[in-house]
Amino acid sequence: MWDFSMAQAIGLMLRTMPFVLLRAGVYFGITLAYMLATGTGVGIGWGIGAFGDDEFRAQSMAWGGMIGFGITGAVMYWIREYILYIVKAGHIAVMVELIDGRTLPEGRGQIGHATAVVKGRFGEASTLFALDQLVKGVIRAVTGLVRGILSILPIPYVKQLMGVVQAFLRVAVGFVDEIILAHAIRSGSSDAWGSAREALVLYGQSWKVMLRNAAWLTVFTYGLAGLVFLVMLAPAAALVYVMPGAWSAGGFVFALLFAWSVKAAFLEPFAVACLLQVWVKTTDGQPLDPEWDARLEQMSSHFRKLKARVTGAFTRKGETA
Repeated sequence: MWDFSMAQAIGLMLRTMPFVLLRAGVYFGITLAYMLATGTGVGIGWGIGAFGDDEFRAQSMAWGGMIGFGITGAVMYWIREYILYIVKAGHIAVMVELIDGRTLPEGRGQIGHATAVVKGRFGEASTLFALDQLVKGVIRAVTGLVRGILSILPIPYVKQLMGVVQAFLRVAVGFVDEIILAHAIRSGSSDAWGSAREALVLYGQSWKVMLRNAAWLTVFTYGLAGLVFLVMLAPAAALVYVMPGAWSAGGFVFALLFAWSVKAAFLEPFAVACLLQVWVKTTDGQPLDPEWDARLEQMSSHFRKLKARVTGAFTRKGETA
């Protein structure tokens, strides 16, 4: 079925509690910002709507809510690099050290330690973000290859189900880019681009194992997030009820935002902790296959761009070029 231990993943979460709390503060803060901006927009729309009839007021409220939501979304878009740099990569850095049996500072010292590790590997936030975007592009190419393989298998109704399969695969590989970053940190190399290239080749070689486990984790995380969404519908609807004019779509939007924040703060790092176990078991000691390197170079322009920035030879620890 799957190749990870949930108990070990929960243990990693508990031992990195400063980062879990940081993630919770960041993502629940983002949700609160969305709610406040959207609610403020709805309230302004309600006030402006007083100058017209009921239909004009309803339209004003809807536009106000969408504008407030959109402004917050634009702000989040601009700070996404720093969230990746400080929150996600930092949490991955401390998980990697624990997986390898190293000790970590306690409390907020853990966050400072991880920030120093990430900075030592990637330098600026913009560098890590650019690397992450290239990695995602290569992963999409591998996923496209997997879709092609599935489409020619003699499975009943596979062509009719390909839309669902494609959507599921896109979600399932959402955790893989963080595992590639984990390898870049774990390798200890000063050439993050070279480490990412190495990790992508290893991922290509091991795609069956990695995707199978990522698929299980997708079912777990999105299933739990769906339950959170359903539980939060009632209190979210009550919150909307006390807003001026009772914005009808607000309950659904706010419950969705809360479910997203729970997923990002707690479920995603749990999934990464699980998949990191699988990665270490599967790839440690595995030799790099030059054929997969050539295959990725042929199928992905993102991989070619990443290779162009590599400064070291195509080797692993203990190997020669």
